[in-house]
Amino acid sequence: MFKKILSLALVVMMLIGCMSVLASCGEPELKGMSESPLPIPAVDSDVEVPDDFKIGFICLHDESSTYDLNFINAVLRYQEALGLEDSQVIIKRNIPETEKCYEAAEELVTQGCDIIFANSFGHEPYIAQAAEAFPEVEFCHATGVTAASADLDNFHNAFASIFEGRFLAGIAAGMKLNEMIEAGEITAAEAKIGYVGAYTYAEVISGYTSFYLGAKSVCPTVTMDVQFTGSWYDVTAEKNAAEALLARNCVLISQHADSMGAPGACEAAGVPNVSYNGSTYEACPETFIVSSAINWTPYYVYITECLVNGTPIATNWCGGIEEGSVILTGINLDVAAEGTVEAINEAITKLKNGTLKVFDADTFTVEGKTVVHDLISDGYFHESETISAPSFDIRIDGITLINELY
Repeated sequence: MFKKILSLALVVMMLIGCMSVLASCGEPELKGMSESPLPIPAVDSDVEVPDDFKIGFICLHDESSTYDLNFINAVLRYQEALGLEDSQVIIKRNIPETEKCYEAAEELVTQGCDIIFANSFGHEPYIAQAAEAFPEVEFCHATGVTAASADLDNFHNAFASIFEGRFLAGIAAGMKLNEMIEAGEITAAEAKIGYVGAYTYAEVISGYTSFYLGAKSVCPTVTMDVQFTGSWYDVTAEKNAAEALLARNCVLISQHADSMGAPGACEAAGVPNVSYNGSTYEACPETFIVSSAINWTPYYVYITECLVNGTPIATNWCGGIEEGSVILTGINLDVAAEGTVEAINEAITKLKNGTLKVFDADTFTVEGKTVVHDLISDGYFHESETISAPSFDIRIDGITLINELY
């Protein structure tokens, strides 16, 4: 009996050991998110804001939009860092690109705001109108292009060199394509990215081109298809666009659109995704790789310091990596290719020291020819240097636009 019990115990122990081995050889151990190569920096400001200071924000949508959520999170960081009361920070959400924008600006003036900031391209004419009507208030606008020609001292445009962040995110995409090629999942000729774009504005063209050039810098055979939606935020249209791109055999998807439509479609299909304006890791843990975004907090601090110190706000302001205006999420190590963090960090170093230019004229052609352009000099396109908003609107080889309806 004792021998039988001992034998049974040994069998059980062996089974447990085998189960442990099987468990360790089955599902891979999850690595989770890396630290961000370009994290959100701490706010550095010693400005003493008057008790009667107020700032107003006009947002196209609300927190359900990744674009607007990114702005609103920056407002909250700014408010906390400068010690502002809730009564000093007023956010107006879901303000369309219509006369409603002017009305919202007028309401913020009535509420006593010293600075008013609007966040969408189509808000610009209404913000300019408000700046002319209320010269005692400073009006700042993201992504706009007309402040320099408006001849209004209180009207300002702002952006960031997000094309650098897009390029870095593109490196992550290219590294993933290389991994898929090496694993035999695709051939080099099948390394095709899909991209969901909102409109055919320079901002979107600059974004998808810099992303593509980042991918091409590590995966030379990459091509890209772009599908436009005609809206900054449309869950169904973005989902449908992503699915159409998948049907065209795109093996990785990115976007310049503001909903979870495209990332959700990628998660459902099991296709890698590079998002924009923030991490989609929680909703899409099996496909999310990385996301780039603009950190607007440095600009909010800058315009507040200018107002308090009595110094002019720049007509065009563009923050970069050094200002902490271009940020990346952490990288999903369970999806990203091995070496992605190191490759991105190497590129960041080169961007900082000037040895890497995103729009290096030697890295792209149009119809097989070198591009000649007023903004190309010293070997590269000088993006966001003449005005803060993107100007790159060149349709380069390697990128196919599926529709040009918008």
